[in-house]
Amino acid sequence: MFDVIEFVKKAVTIGASDIHLNIGEHPAIRRDGKIIKINESEITHENMQNIIETLTPKNIKEKLASIMDIDFAYEIENVARLRVNIGMRLGAHCVTIRIIPYKISTFEELHLPEEVSQFTNLENGLVLVTGPTGSGKSTTLAAILEYINANQQKHIITLEDPIEYIFSDKKSIITQRQLLVDTPTFSEGVKYALRQDPDVILIGEIRDTDTIVNALKASETGHLVFATIHTNNAIQTVNRIINMFPPGDRPAVRNQLAEVLRGTISQKLLPLVNSVGRRPACEVLVITSTIKDLILKNELESIYDLLKKGSFNSMLSMNVSLFNMLKQGLISEKDALAASTNRAELEQMIRGVYHGTSNMQ
Repeated sequence: MFDVIEFVKKAVTIGASDIHLNIGEHPAIRRDGKIIKINESEITHENMQNIIETLTPKNIKEKLASIMDIDFAYEIENVARLRVNIGMRLGAHCVTIRIIPYKISTFEELHLPEEVSQFTNLENGLVLVTGPTGSGKSTTLAAILEYINANQQKHIITLEDPIEYIFSDKKSIITQRQLLVDTPTFSEGVKYALRQDPDVILIGEIRDTDTIVNALKASETGHLVFATIHTNNAIQTVNRIINMFPPGDRPAVRNQLAEVLRGTISQKLLPLVNSVGRRPACEVLVITSTIKDLILKNELESIYDLLKKGSFNSMLSMNVSLFNMLKQGLISEKDALAASTNRAELEQMIRGVYHGTSNMQ
């Protein structure tokens, strides 16, 4: 009989980030961004029933017959927390598990650029952490909140689906609220968080316009709001938020966003070329008065020119981040070019090095 708890324990010891369990398939893990099939027996229908029985809380088991997808958290004491998704595949259940370490890593341990830490000192406004699924957004936000927790006297409220990292109060008080357990939606959670004396609010994911409206309101009323959104860079992030609204509402949203947005962090994880593991490449945009003006004028493409020259404003472009990692021998040229949103520019930067003409950091 397949023992899912023992399998998770083994996966943790070898540094897996995710586990995939499908009926009729060998168990698989994701490590360093790559799927690896494990040489164990294929998962049977009976195995799957056992897996679901072991992991699923009682209140969720009752819902499985009527819904096709559900997320929840599970904890293996002294091993890890898990974010579990039960979904459907060819009419049968399948299980995907994200492994969440107990320890919240520091900026240094995550090898985040020093430009990221500046957002911990803000008193208000909106900071967006963006990137594709599995790019480390939650881990970066956990590091940001843990830094505030350890160094500042604040009340931090998190709204998550499900709760991933567990915080212990240090200098701050942290209230963690889970969707469908402590609050019905992100939007409602933000609305009522404003009545709970917060200094900092974390929104696990911006999914709809109601959540954006409440996030902007919270930012306007003197709170510091962190949130994630699935976009690849700063320009796409601003466009995505504005374009979620009907055309008639967009000018007002653009004005509101320009006033409260303090910055964006866009990141991608790349495999290390000579060792096990991955490192984040980051684009860090800080909203200066010039960039605020470009947002108001809807001249977003001009933001990238400022971002490339923005080292004096503690900004960092994705290409400079990739280029620095490449110069240090951490990543391959192939992976760097694949991750770039402006491949032609990065190729020019690389060629400049070969000819001794680059003045990049």
